[in-house]
Amino acid sequence: MTTLTTGAGRPVITAWSAVSPYGIGRAAFADGLRERRGTVTELGAEHGTTPEGIGHVVPGFSIREVLGKKGTRSMDRVTGLAVTAVGALLDDGPRNRAVGTGEGAAFALGTTTGSAQSMMDFTRDSLTGEQPFFVDPARFPNTVMNCAAGQSAIWYQLKGPNATIAGGRTAGLHALNYSRRLLGSGRARTVLCGAAEEFSPARAWLEHHGGEPGGGDAPALGEGCAMLLVEPHAPEDPDQPVLAEVLAVELRVVLGGGTGPALAAALRAALDRAGVDPGRVAAVARSGAPGPEGRAEAEAVLEVLGTGYADLTLTGLIGDTGAAAAAFQTTALLSYAADRPAEAAGRIGVITSVDRTGTVGCALLGLR
Repeated sequence: MTTLTTGAGRPVITAWSAVSPYGIGRAAFADGLRERRGTVTELGAEHGTTPEGIGHVVPGFSIREVLGKKGTRSMDRVTGLAVTAVGALLDDGPRNRAVGTGEGAAFALGTTTGSAQSMMDFTRDSLTGEQPFFVDPARFPNTVMNCAAGQSAIWYQLKGPNATIAGGRTAGLHALNYSRRLLGSGRARTVLCGAAEEFSPARAWLEHHGGEPGGGDAPALGEGCAMLLVEPHAPEDPDQPVLAEVLAVELRVVLGGGTGPALAAALRAALDRAGVDPGRVAAVARSGAPGPEGRAEAEAVLEVLGTGYADLTLTGLIGDTGAAAAAFQTTALLSYAADRPAEAAGRIGVITSVDRTGTVGCALLGLR
């Protein structure tokens, strides 16, 4: 499935922000990445009991302290992360809020399941309460996968299409592809596009018992949300701050040939459709998935792209961020390009992602 746009309306990324284990906001993420600073930490009691007792969590993140008391009493962690990331992007310059909200402002959020913790807590209450219906109704919305996207739209008056797309580690690429389609079809003026994942005991135990095959090299779990502002390219607008062009997005399903061949085919198709040579690649951000999928990903990238580019794989720094991984990979590329304009300008950034559920994908960004 090829997803490439051409001409003056090609999607561009004009702003980004992140809530990550480095902290809240674009500057915190860029500084941490620039320093190659690790973020793994021993978890306190507020994070519950987990198999490993360590993780990559957003430092000191408290929903009510960050967003205030109004409207946050029943807000769960993944929703808080998403709402905070959207706010950080919109507040990072007056233009962002002007073009990123209101009529025609769409929202596309990648996820795995939403909040596994909210689902399990609500189900547990219905089973252990005196009656099955003795539950807190205010917490029911948290059990729905699109809660974070809906709350973000309400919070910031995003009145365009609102979509939540489940895709595991590839979710950020699915969201980017969906954003491209919304803009190309004229159904949105701008799109806030990203992906979110929370750290929780429920997720930690699910990953522990689910067991990545050969996953002894698995990093500790991480969390966060990364957001992009995506718009049609408008060369006539001198105020549009183009950070990168979305040249191609390829998404595939592994049917029988294995993860490596599927990703290699996707990379070749993306390069062909974008009309670029592997020699123009300045940086690659792999998902760094654990186990055989991650090894196959690295082999496919080497096979198609060779060597000679910067490796921006993040799992060793901010952990396995699950559904948020591809979105963080994108912001890593944008941060790299901002730090090294002489090396990156006019060249290509590549994002690759693989997931144990059998999805693979890649995206090509024209760096500015």
